[in-house]
Amino acid sequence: MTWIADLEGTGTGHTLAMVLALLAAVLHALFGALQKGRYDPWISRMAMDASYGLIALPFALFVVPRPEPHMWPIFGGVFVIHLTYKLAQGATYTKGAFTVVYPVVRGTGPLFAVIGASIVFGEVFTPVQWMGVAVLLTGIFGLAVYNFVFLDVQRDSLPQALALAVLTGLLVAVYTTFDAYGIRATADPFTFLAWFFMIDGLTFSPLVAIFHRRAVARIVDWPGLVRRGMLGGVVAIGSFGSIMLATRLDKVGEAAVLRETSTVFAAAIGYLLLGEKVGPRRLALMSLIALGAVIVEFSG
Repeated sequence: MTWIADLEGTGTGHTLAMVLALLAAVLHALFGALQKGRYDPWISRMAMDASYGLIALPFALFVVPRPEPHMWPIFGGVFVIHLTYKLAQGATYTKGAFTVVYPVVRGTGPLFAVIGASIVFGEVFTPVQWMGVAVLLTGIFGLAVYNFVFLDVQRDSLPQALALAVLTGLLVAVYTTFDAYGIRATADPFTFLAWFFMIDGLTFSPLVAIFHRRAVARIVDWPGLVRRGMLGGVVAIGSFGSIMLATRLDKVGEAAVLRETSTVFAAAIGYLLLGEKVGPRRLALMSLIALGAVIVEFSG
């Protein structure tokens, strides 16, 4: 897809990267809500991964060009990093309430990603952009603290959940940086995307089926799980695919920060679909998140 290469480093590419990062934010919030929904988080993730792996299979084998030889070690690294991330994420969602741990994961992720992008890609943030990062993180962690204080859910396991959330946020930064390296290492970015989703989806789901076979045996509503898996698979492709393309087109750090507006969209999903109250204080904190993202994007 030569048009992607033609847009890299251009004003149009920068705008498209911004749109893709925001799209990734919306879809990632929906993906997180789907994983934390009515099924065990591990089972939900199994169904979603199997779905996007099967969707990617024909594209990887018959549509996109084959990966270059140097890409195979990169795919190996991607698999290990994403496997570790998903294990940490699943444990986090099992131990803590979604509305508490999700902001912590999304808050630590961009900070580490900006640092990683500066080390790996030599990206430099301006002082005003760092102020935007600080504003965004204030909103995200403020939202986490607010939820921690006022929501009476799974409080007995909350310290473990918060520690796991910080670890998961670090792994978000690691996979964001490494995926950006991988998608830039191949001539056709859609080759990377198709093979990534196929390898990642079709390896993790069997592992869950094996190590959580008791939970699998207790599943009664298979049609409902399949529907959730199919929806989650499509959402995952849109979310992860969008952020990977954004990091190919423009700065990794800026894309990572914009994606973390997903916390705002997660709260909106909770309000619109789950009947959760937002309130003025949470609304003010979410406004800080949006303001921080705007400062980062338009002061570069």
